[in-house]
Amino acid sequence: MKIALEKTEYRGWPNCYRLSNGVIDLIMTTDVGPRVIRFGFAGEENEFKEYDDAAGKKDGDEWRIYGGHRLWHAPEAKPRTYYPDNSSVGLEQHGDFVRLVQPTEPTTGIQKEIDIRMAPADAQVEVTHRLCNTNLWAVELAPWALSVMAPGGTAIIPLPPRRSHQESLLPTNTIALWAYTDMTDPRWHWGRKYALLRQDPNLDTPQKAGVMVTDGWAAYVRGGHVFVKRFSYVESARYPDLGCSVEAFTNADMLELETLGPLVDLQPSAAVEHVEHWRLFRDAPTPQNDAEVDRDVLPLIKTAN
Repeated sequence: MKIALEKTEYRGWPNCYRLSNGVIDLIMTTDVGPRVIRFGFAGEENEFKEYDDAAGKKDGDEWRIYGGHRLWHAPEAKPRTYYPDNSSVGLEQHGDFVRLVQPTEPTTGIQKEIDIRMAPADAQVEVTHRLCNTNLWAVELAPWALSVMAPGGTAIIPLPPRRSHQESLLPTNTIALWAYTDMTDPRWHWGRKYALLRQDPNLDTPQKAGVMVTDGWAAYVRGGHVFVKRFSYVESARYPDLGCSVEAFTNADMLELETLGPLVDLQPSAAVEHVEHWRLFRDAPTPQNDAEVDRDVLPLIKTAN
């Protein structure tokens, strides 16, 4: 089936655009954003969380999470990071991809763009996140791609390869903990090869951790579906949050699966990009430990180019 782009109303936003190849579809908002509010198999449930109390809203000075997938710039800080994306954005068609363009944030001087390129016949999307510096001075930042996943699933964060004591006398990677992180929380499973974080609608205490993921992927398993993000890890680069390329946050509403690019001193008129490759798979059970990740999920990851 040919990739189709059509304008549509969605959840009270009249100016949305649906991109579909017959296998998967996604919906981009242009009344607010830049944002992908829906992604999933065509005609099936949204893999992303949607917030009913924010649906259809726009304008105003209050930051709203909305749900879906968004672009931020790290490190996180208020008010810089939380500039409200409540205004209209542009949508441009460029051959085989679509570009969402946000007006420059007046409080930061940063402009956000998201390019979306869908595979012709597979459950695969390339998402290029771009931050442009319109200031007259350099800004230190890192592109930060956040997917707000629907509740009830489990995030998989791969740890760097393990080696023996004799092979590695010095530390090899970072796990960053936030002040509210509780490693004994039952939603966590800390394995030898993977960290698993389960979203539980009955537990409202936030949890977050970040990892230096050198394998260049993270995943979320829910209801038999596996959502995979692949990205490029830049060895020896300086990453935000004590060296994190992947972070996961959860509360009672959702789980955010986040990837980050390296920190850069972004010069005036310059731009930095961070690319994610999304893949969606069927018929995989939710893993509870390392062995089940290796058996049921890792074979899928290896096919996600």
